[in-house]
Amino acid sequence: MKILTTSTDAQSVSVIPREYPATVTLRLRNESTNEVTTYSSVATTSNKGYLSVSNAFSLEEGVFYEFSVLNGSNVIYKDKIFCTDQTIADYSVNNNEYVIENSYDNDYILL
Repeated sequence: MKILTTSTDAQSVSVIPREYPATVTLRLRNESTNEVTTYSSVATTSNKGYLSVSNAFSLEEGVFYEFSVLNGSNVIYKDKIFCTDQTIADYSVNNNEYVIENSYDNDYILL
């Protein structure tokens, strides 16, 4: 899942697609209203196996979007986007509480 904000400035998204074209079409479907927004001829950059796109999106706070990257009519990547203006490290969708997780993958309990 990708996290973006409501900012009208260009935001960058990096993905690992099936193909690496120079331009793509981005399709966002609002999961609440089913409204589809399409951004055509978006320039891409490739670096170390990632394809990066930068675009000014029109997103609503607290909404999930289905995100598709297309090369012509072929879907080369699909994901979900969640739009929030809150700081990412402080946000949790856990009973509407804000929780900061401080545990680590390599914590051990010794007996």
